[in-house]
Amino acid sequence: MISLFSLIFSISLLSVLVAGCSSPQTETVEKVTIEEEPFGTLDDGRKVSLFTLTNAKDMEVEITNYGGIVTAINTPDKDGNIDNVVLGFETLDKYLEGTPYFGAIVGRYGNRIEDGTFTIDGTEYKLATNDGDNHLHGGEEGFDKKLWDADMQDDGSLRLTYLSEDGEEVYPGNLEVEVVYSLTNDNELKIEYEATTDKATPVNLTNHSYFNLSSQPDSTILDHNLMINADQYTPVNDELIPTGELAEVEGTPFNFTSPHEIGARINEVEGGYDHNWVLNRSEGDSLFHAATLFHKESGREMKVFTEEPGIQFYSGNFLDGSLEGPEGTSYIQHAALCLETQHFPNSPNEPEFPSTIIEPGETYKTTTVYQFSTR
Repeated sequence: MISLFSLIFSISLLSVLVAGCSSPQTETVEKVTIEEEPFGTLDDGRKVSLFTLTNAKDMEVEITNYGGIVTAINTPDKDGNIDNVVLGFETLDKYLEGTPYFGAIVGRYGNRIEDGTFTIDGTEYKLATNDGDNHLHGGEEGFDKKLWDADMQDDGSLRLTYLSEDGEEVYPGNLEVEVVYSLTNDNELKIEYEATTDKATPVNLTNHSYFNLSSQPDSTILDHNLMINADQYTPVNDELIPTGELAEVEGTPFNFTSPHEIGARINEVEGGYDHNWVLNRSEGDSLFHAATLFHKESGREMKVFTEEPGIQFYSGNFLDGSLEGPEGTSYIQHAALCLETQHFPNSPNEPEFPSTIIEPGETYKTTTVYQFSTR
C-alpha cells in the first residue's frame, strides 16, 4: 500500500521531469540555404557556376558568378504561386551572346560618363565610348562580363570578389571589389558592395536587374504602380547625359512622390524613362526607402532601400523583342524595368554632384535591399 508521502513525492518528481523535458522553450530558426551547380564553360575553359539561395518561405534567388548576374528571383504572388519576377536566361551561352546587362553587377562605373572622359589630379583618362559618344556601365568588358571568384558563406550568402587591375578599361588603380548577395527570411535580397583602390578612381557599382512583378515577361510593366521618394531628378540631353541641373519633379511626368501607373504618362517622356532621381535623403541616413513597385493583379510589391543618393528608373525602352527568354518568350519593349541604386550619371564631370572618386586608404561601401511582399 502506497503511503501519502510516497504518492506526493512521486507526483512532484513527475512534475519536475515533465517541466525538464519541456523547458526552456526554444524556437528553431530555419537557415537560408545555398547550393552550387555547373552553369557552363567560358571559351578559355574556366568553369561557371550557378548558385541558388533559398529561404524558409521557399523564395529562391539564382545567381551566377559570371557577371554576378541574378538570373532569377522566384517569389510568391498574393495566392502563393511562386514565379520568376526578373528577366533572364537559363543557359550561360545566352548571356555570352550579349544582353542589355540583365541582372548583372555593372562597374567600374555604372551609368554614363560623357565623351568617355574624366580628369583626376590633372591626368585625363579616355575610356571606351560604347554608347554613342559616351561611356556606359564600365566599357566594352565591364564587371558584367567578368568571372568573379565565389565563396558560399555559412549564413547562406554568396560572396563574390574580383580584382580590376590598374588600366583595365583605362580606369586607374588596382580596384579590389567584393559583392555579397544575401537572402533573408523576410524575403529581402540584400546586396552589399565594397571596394578599395591603390590610385584615385571613380567607382559607381549597381545591380541591373529587370523586374516584372507579374512574372509574365510577354506582358509589360506599364500597368505597374511606382513610387520614387524624390522631389528632384537630373534632366538629360538627347544622349541621356545629365545637364547638371537638379530639377523639381512637381508638375512633370517625373513626379512619382505618390504612386503612379507607369504607362499613364510615359508618352510624355521622349524615348521613355531612363533618368536618375535625387533621393530625399537626409545626412546620416542609412538604408533609405527609395522606391516601391506594385502590381495589382499579382499583388506583388517590391520596396527598394539603399544608402545611395540616387536611383535610375529605366522603363525597358530599348527592349525590342529580339531577345528570347525561357519557352521562347520574346522580351518586348517595356517588358521589364530597372531600379538601379547609384550615384548620379557623369558625376566625375559634374563637381556639384556627390563625388564618386575614392582614394587610396578609403573604402567604398554601400548596401541596397530589394524587399518582396504581397498585398
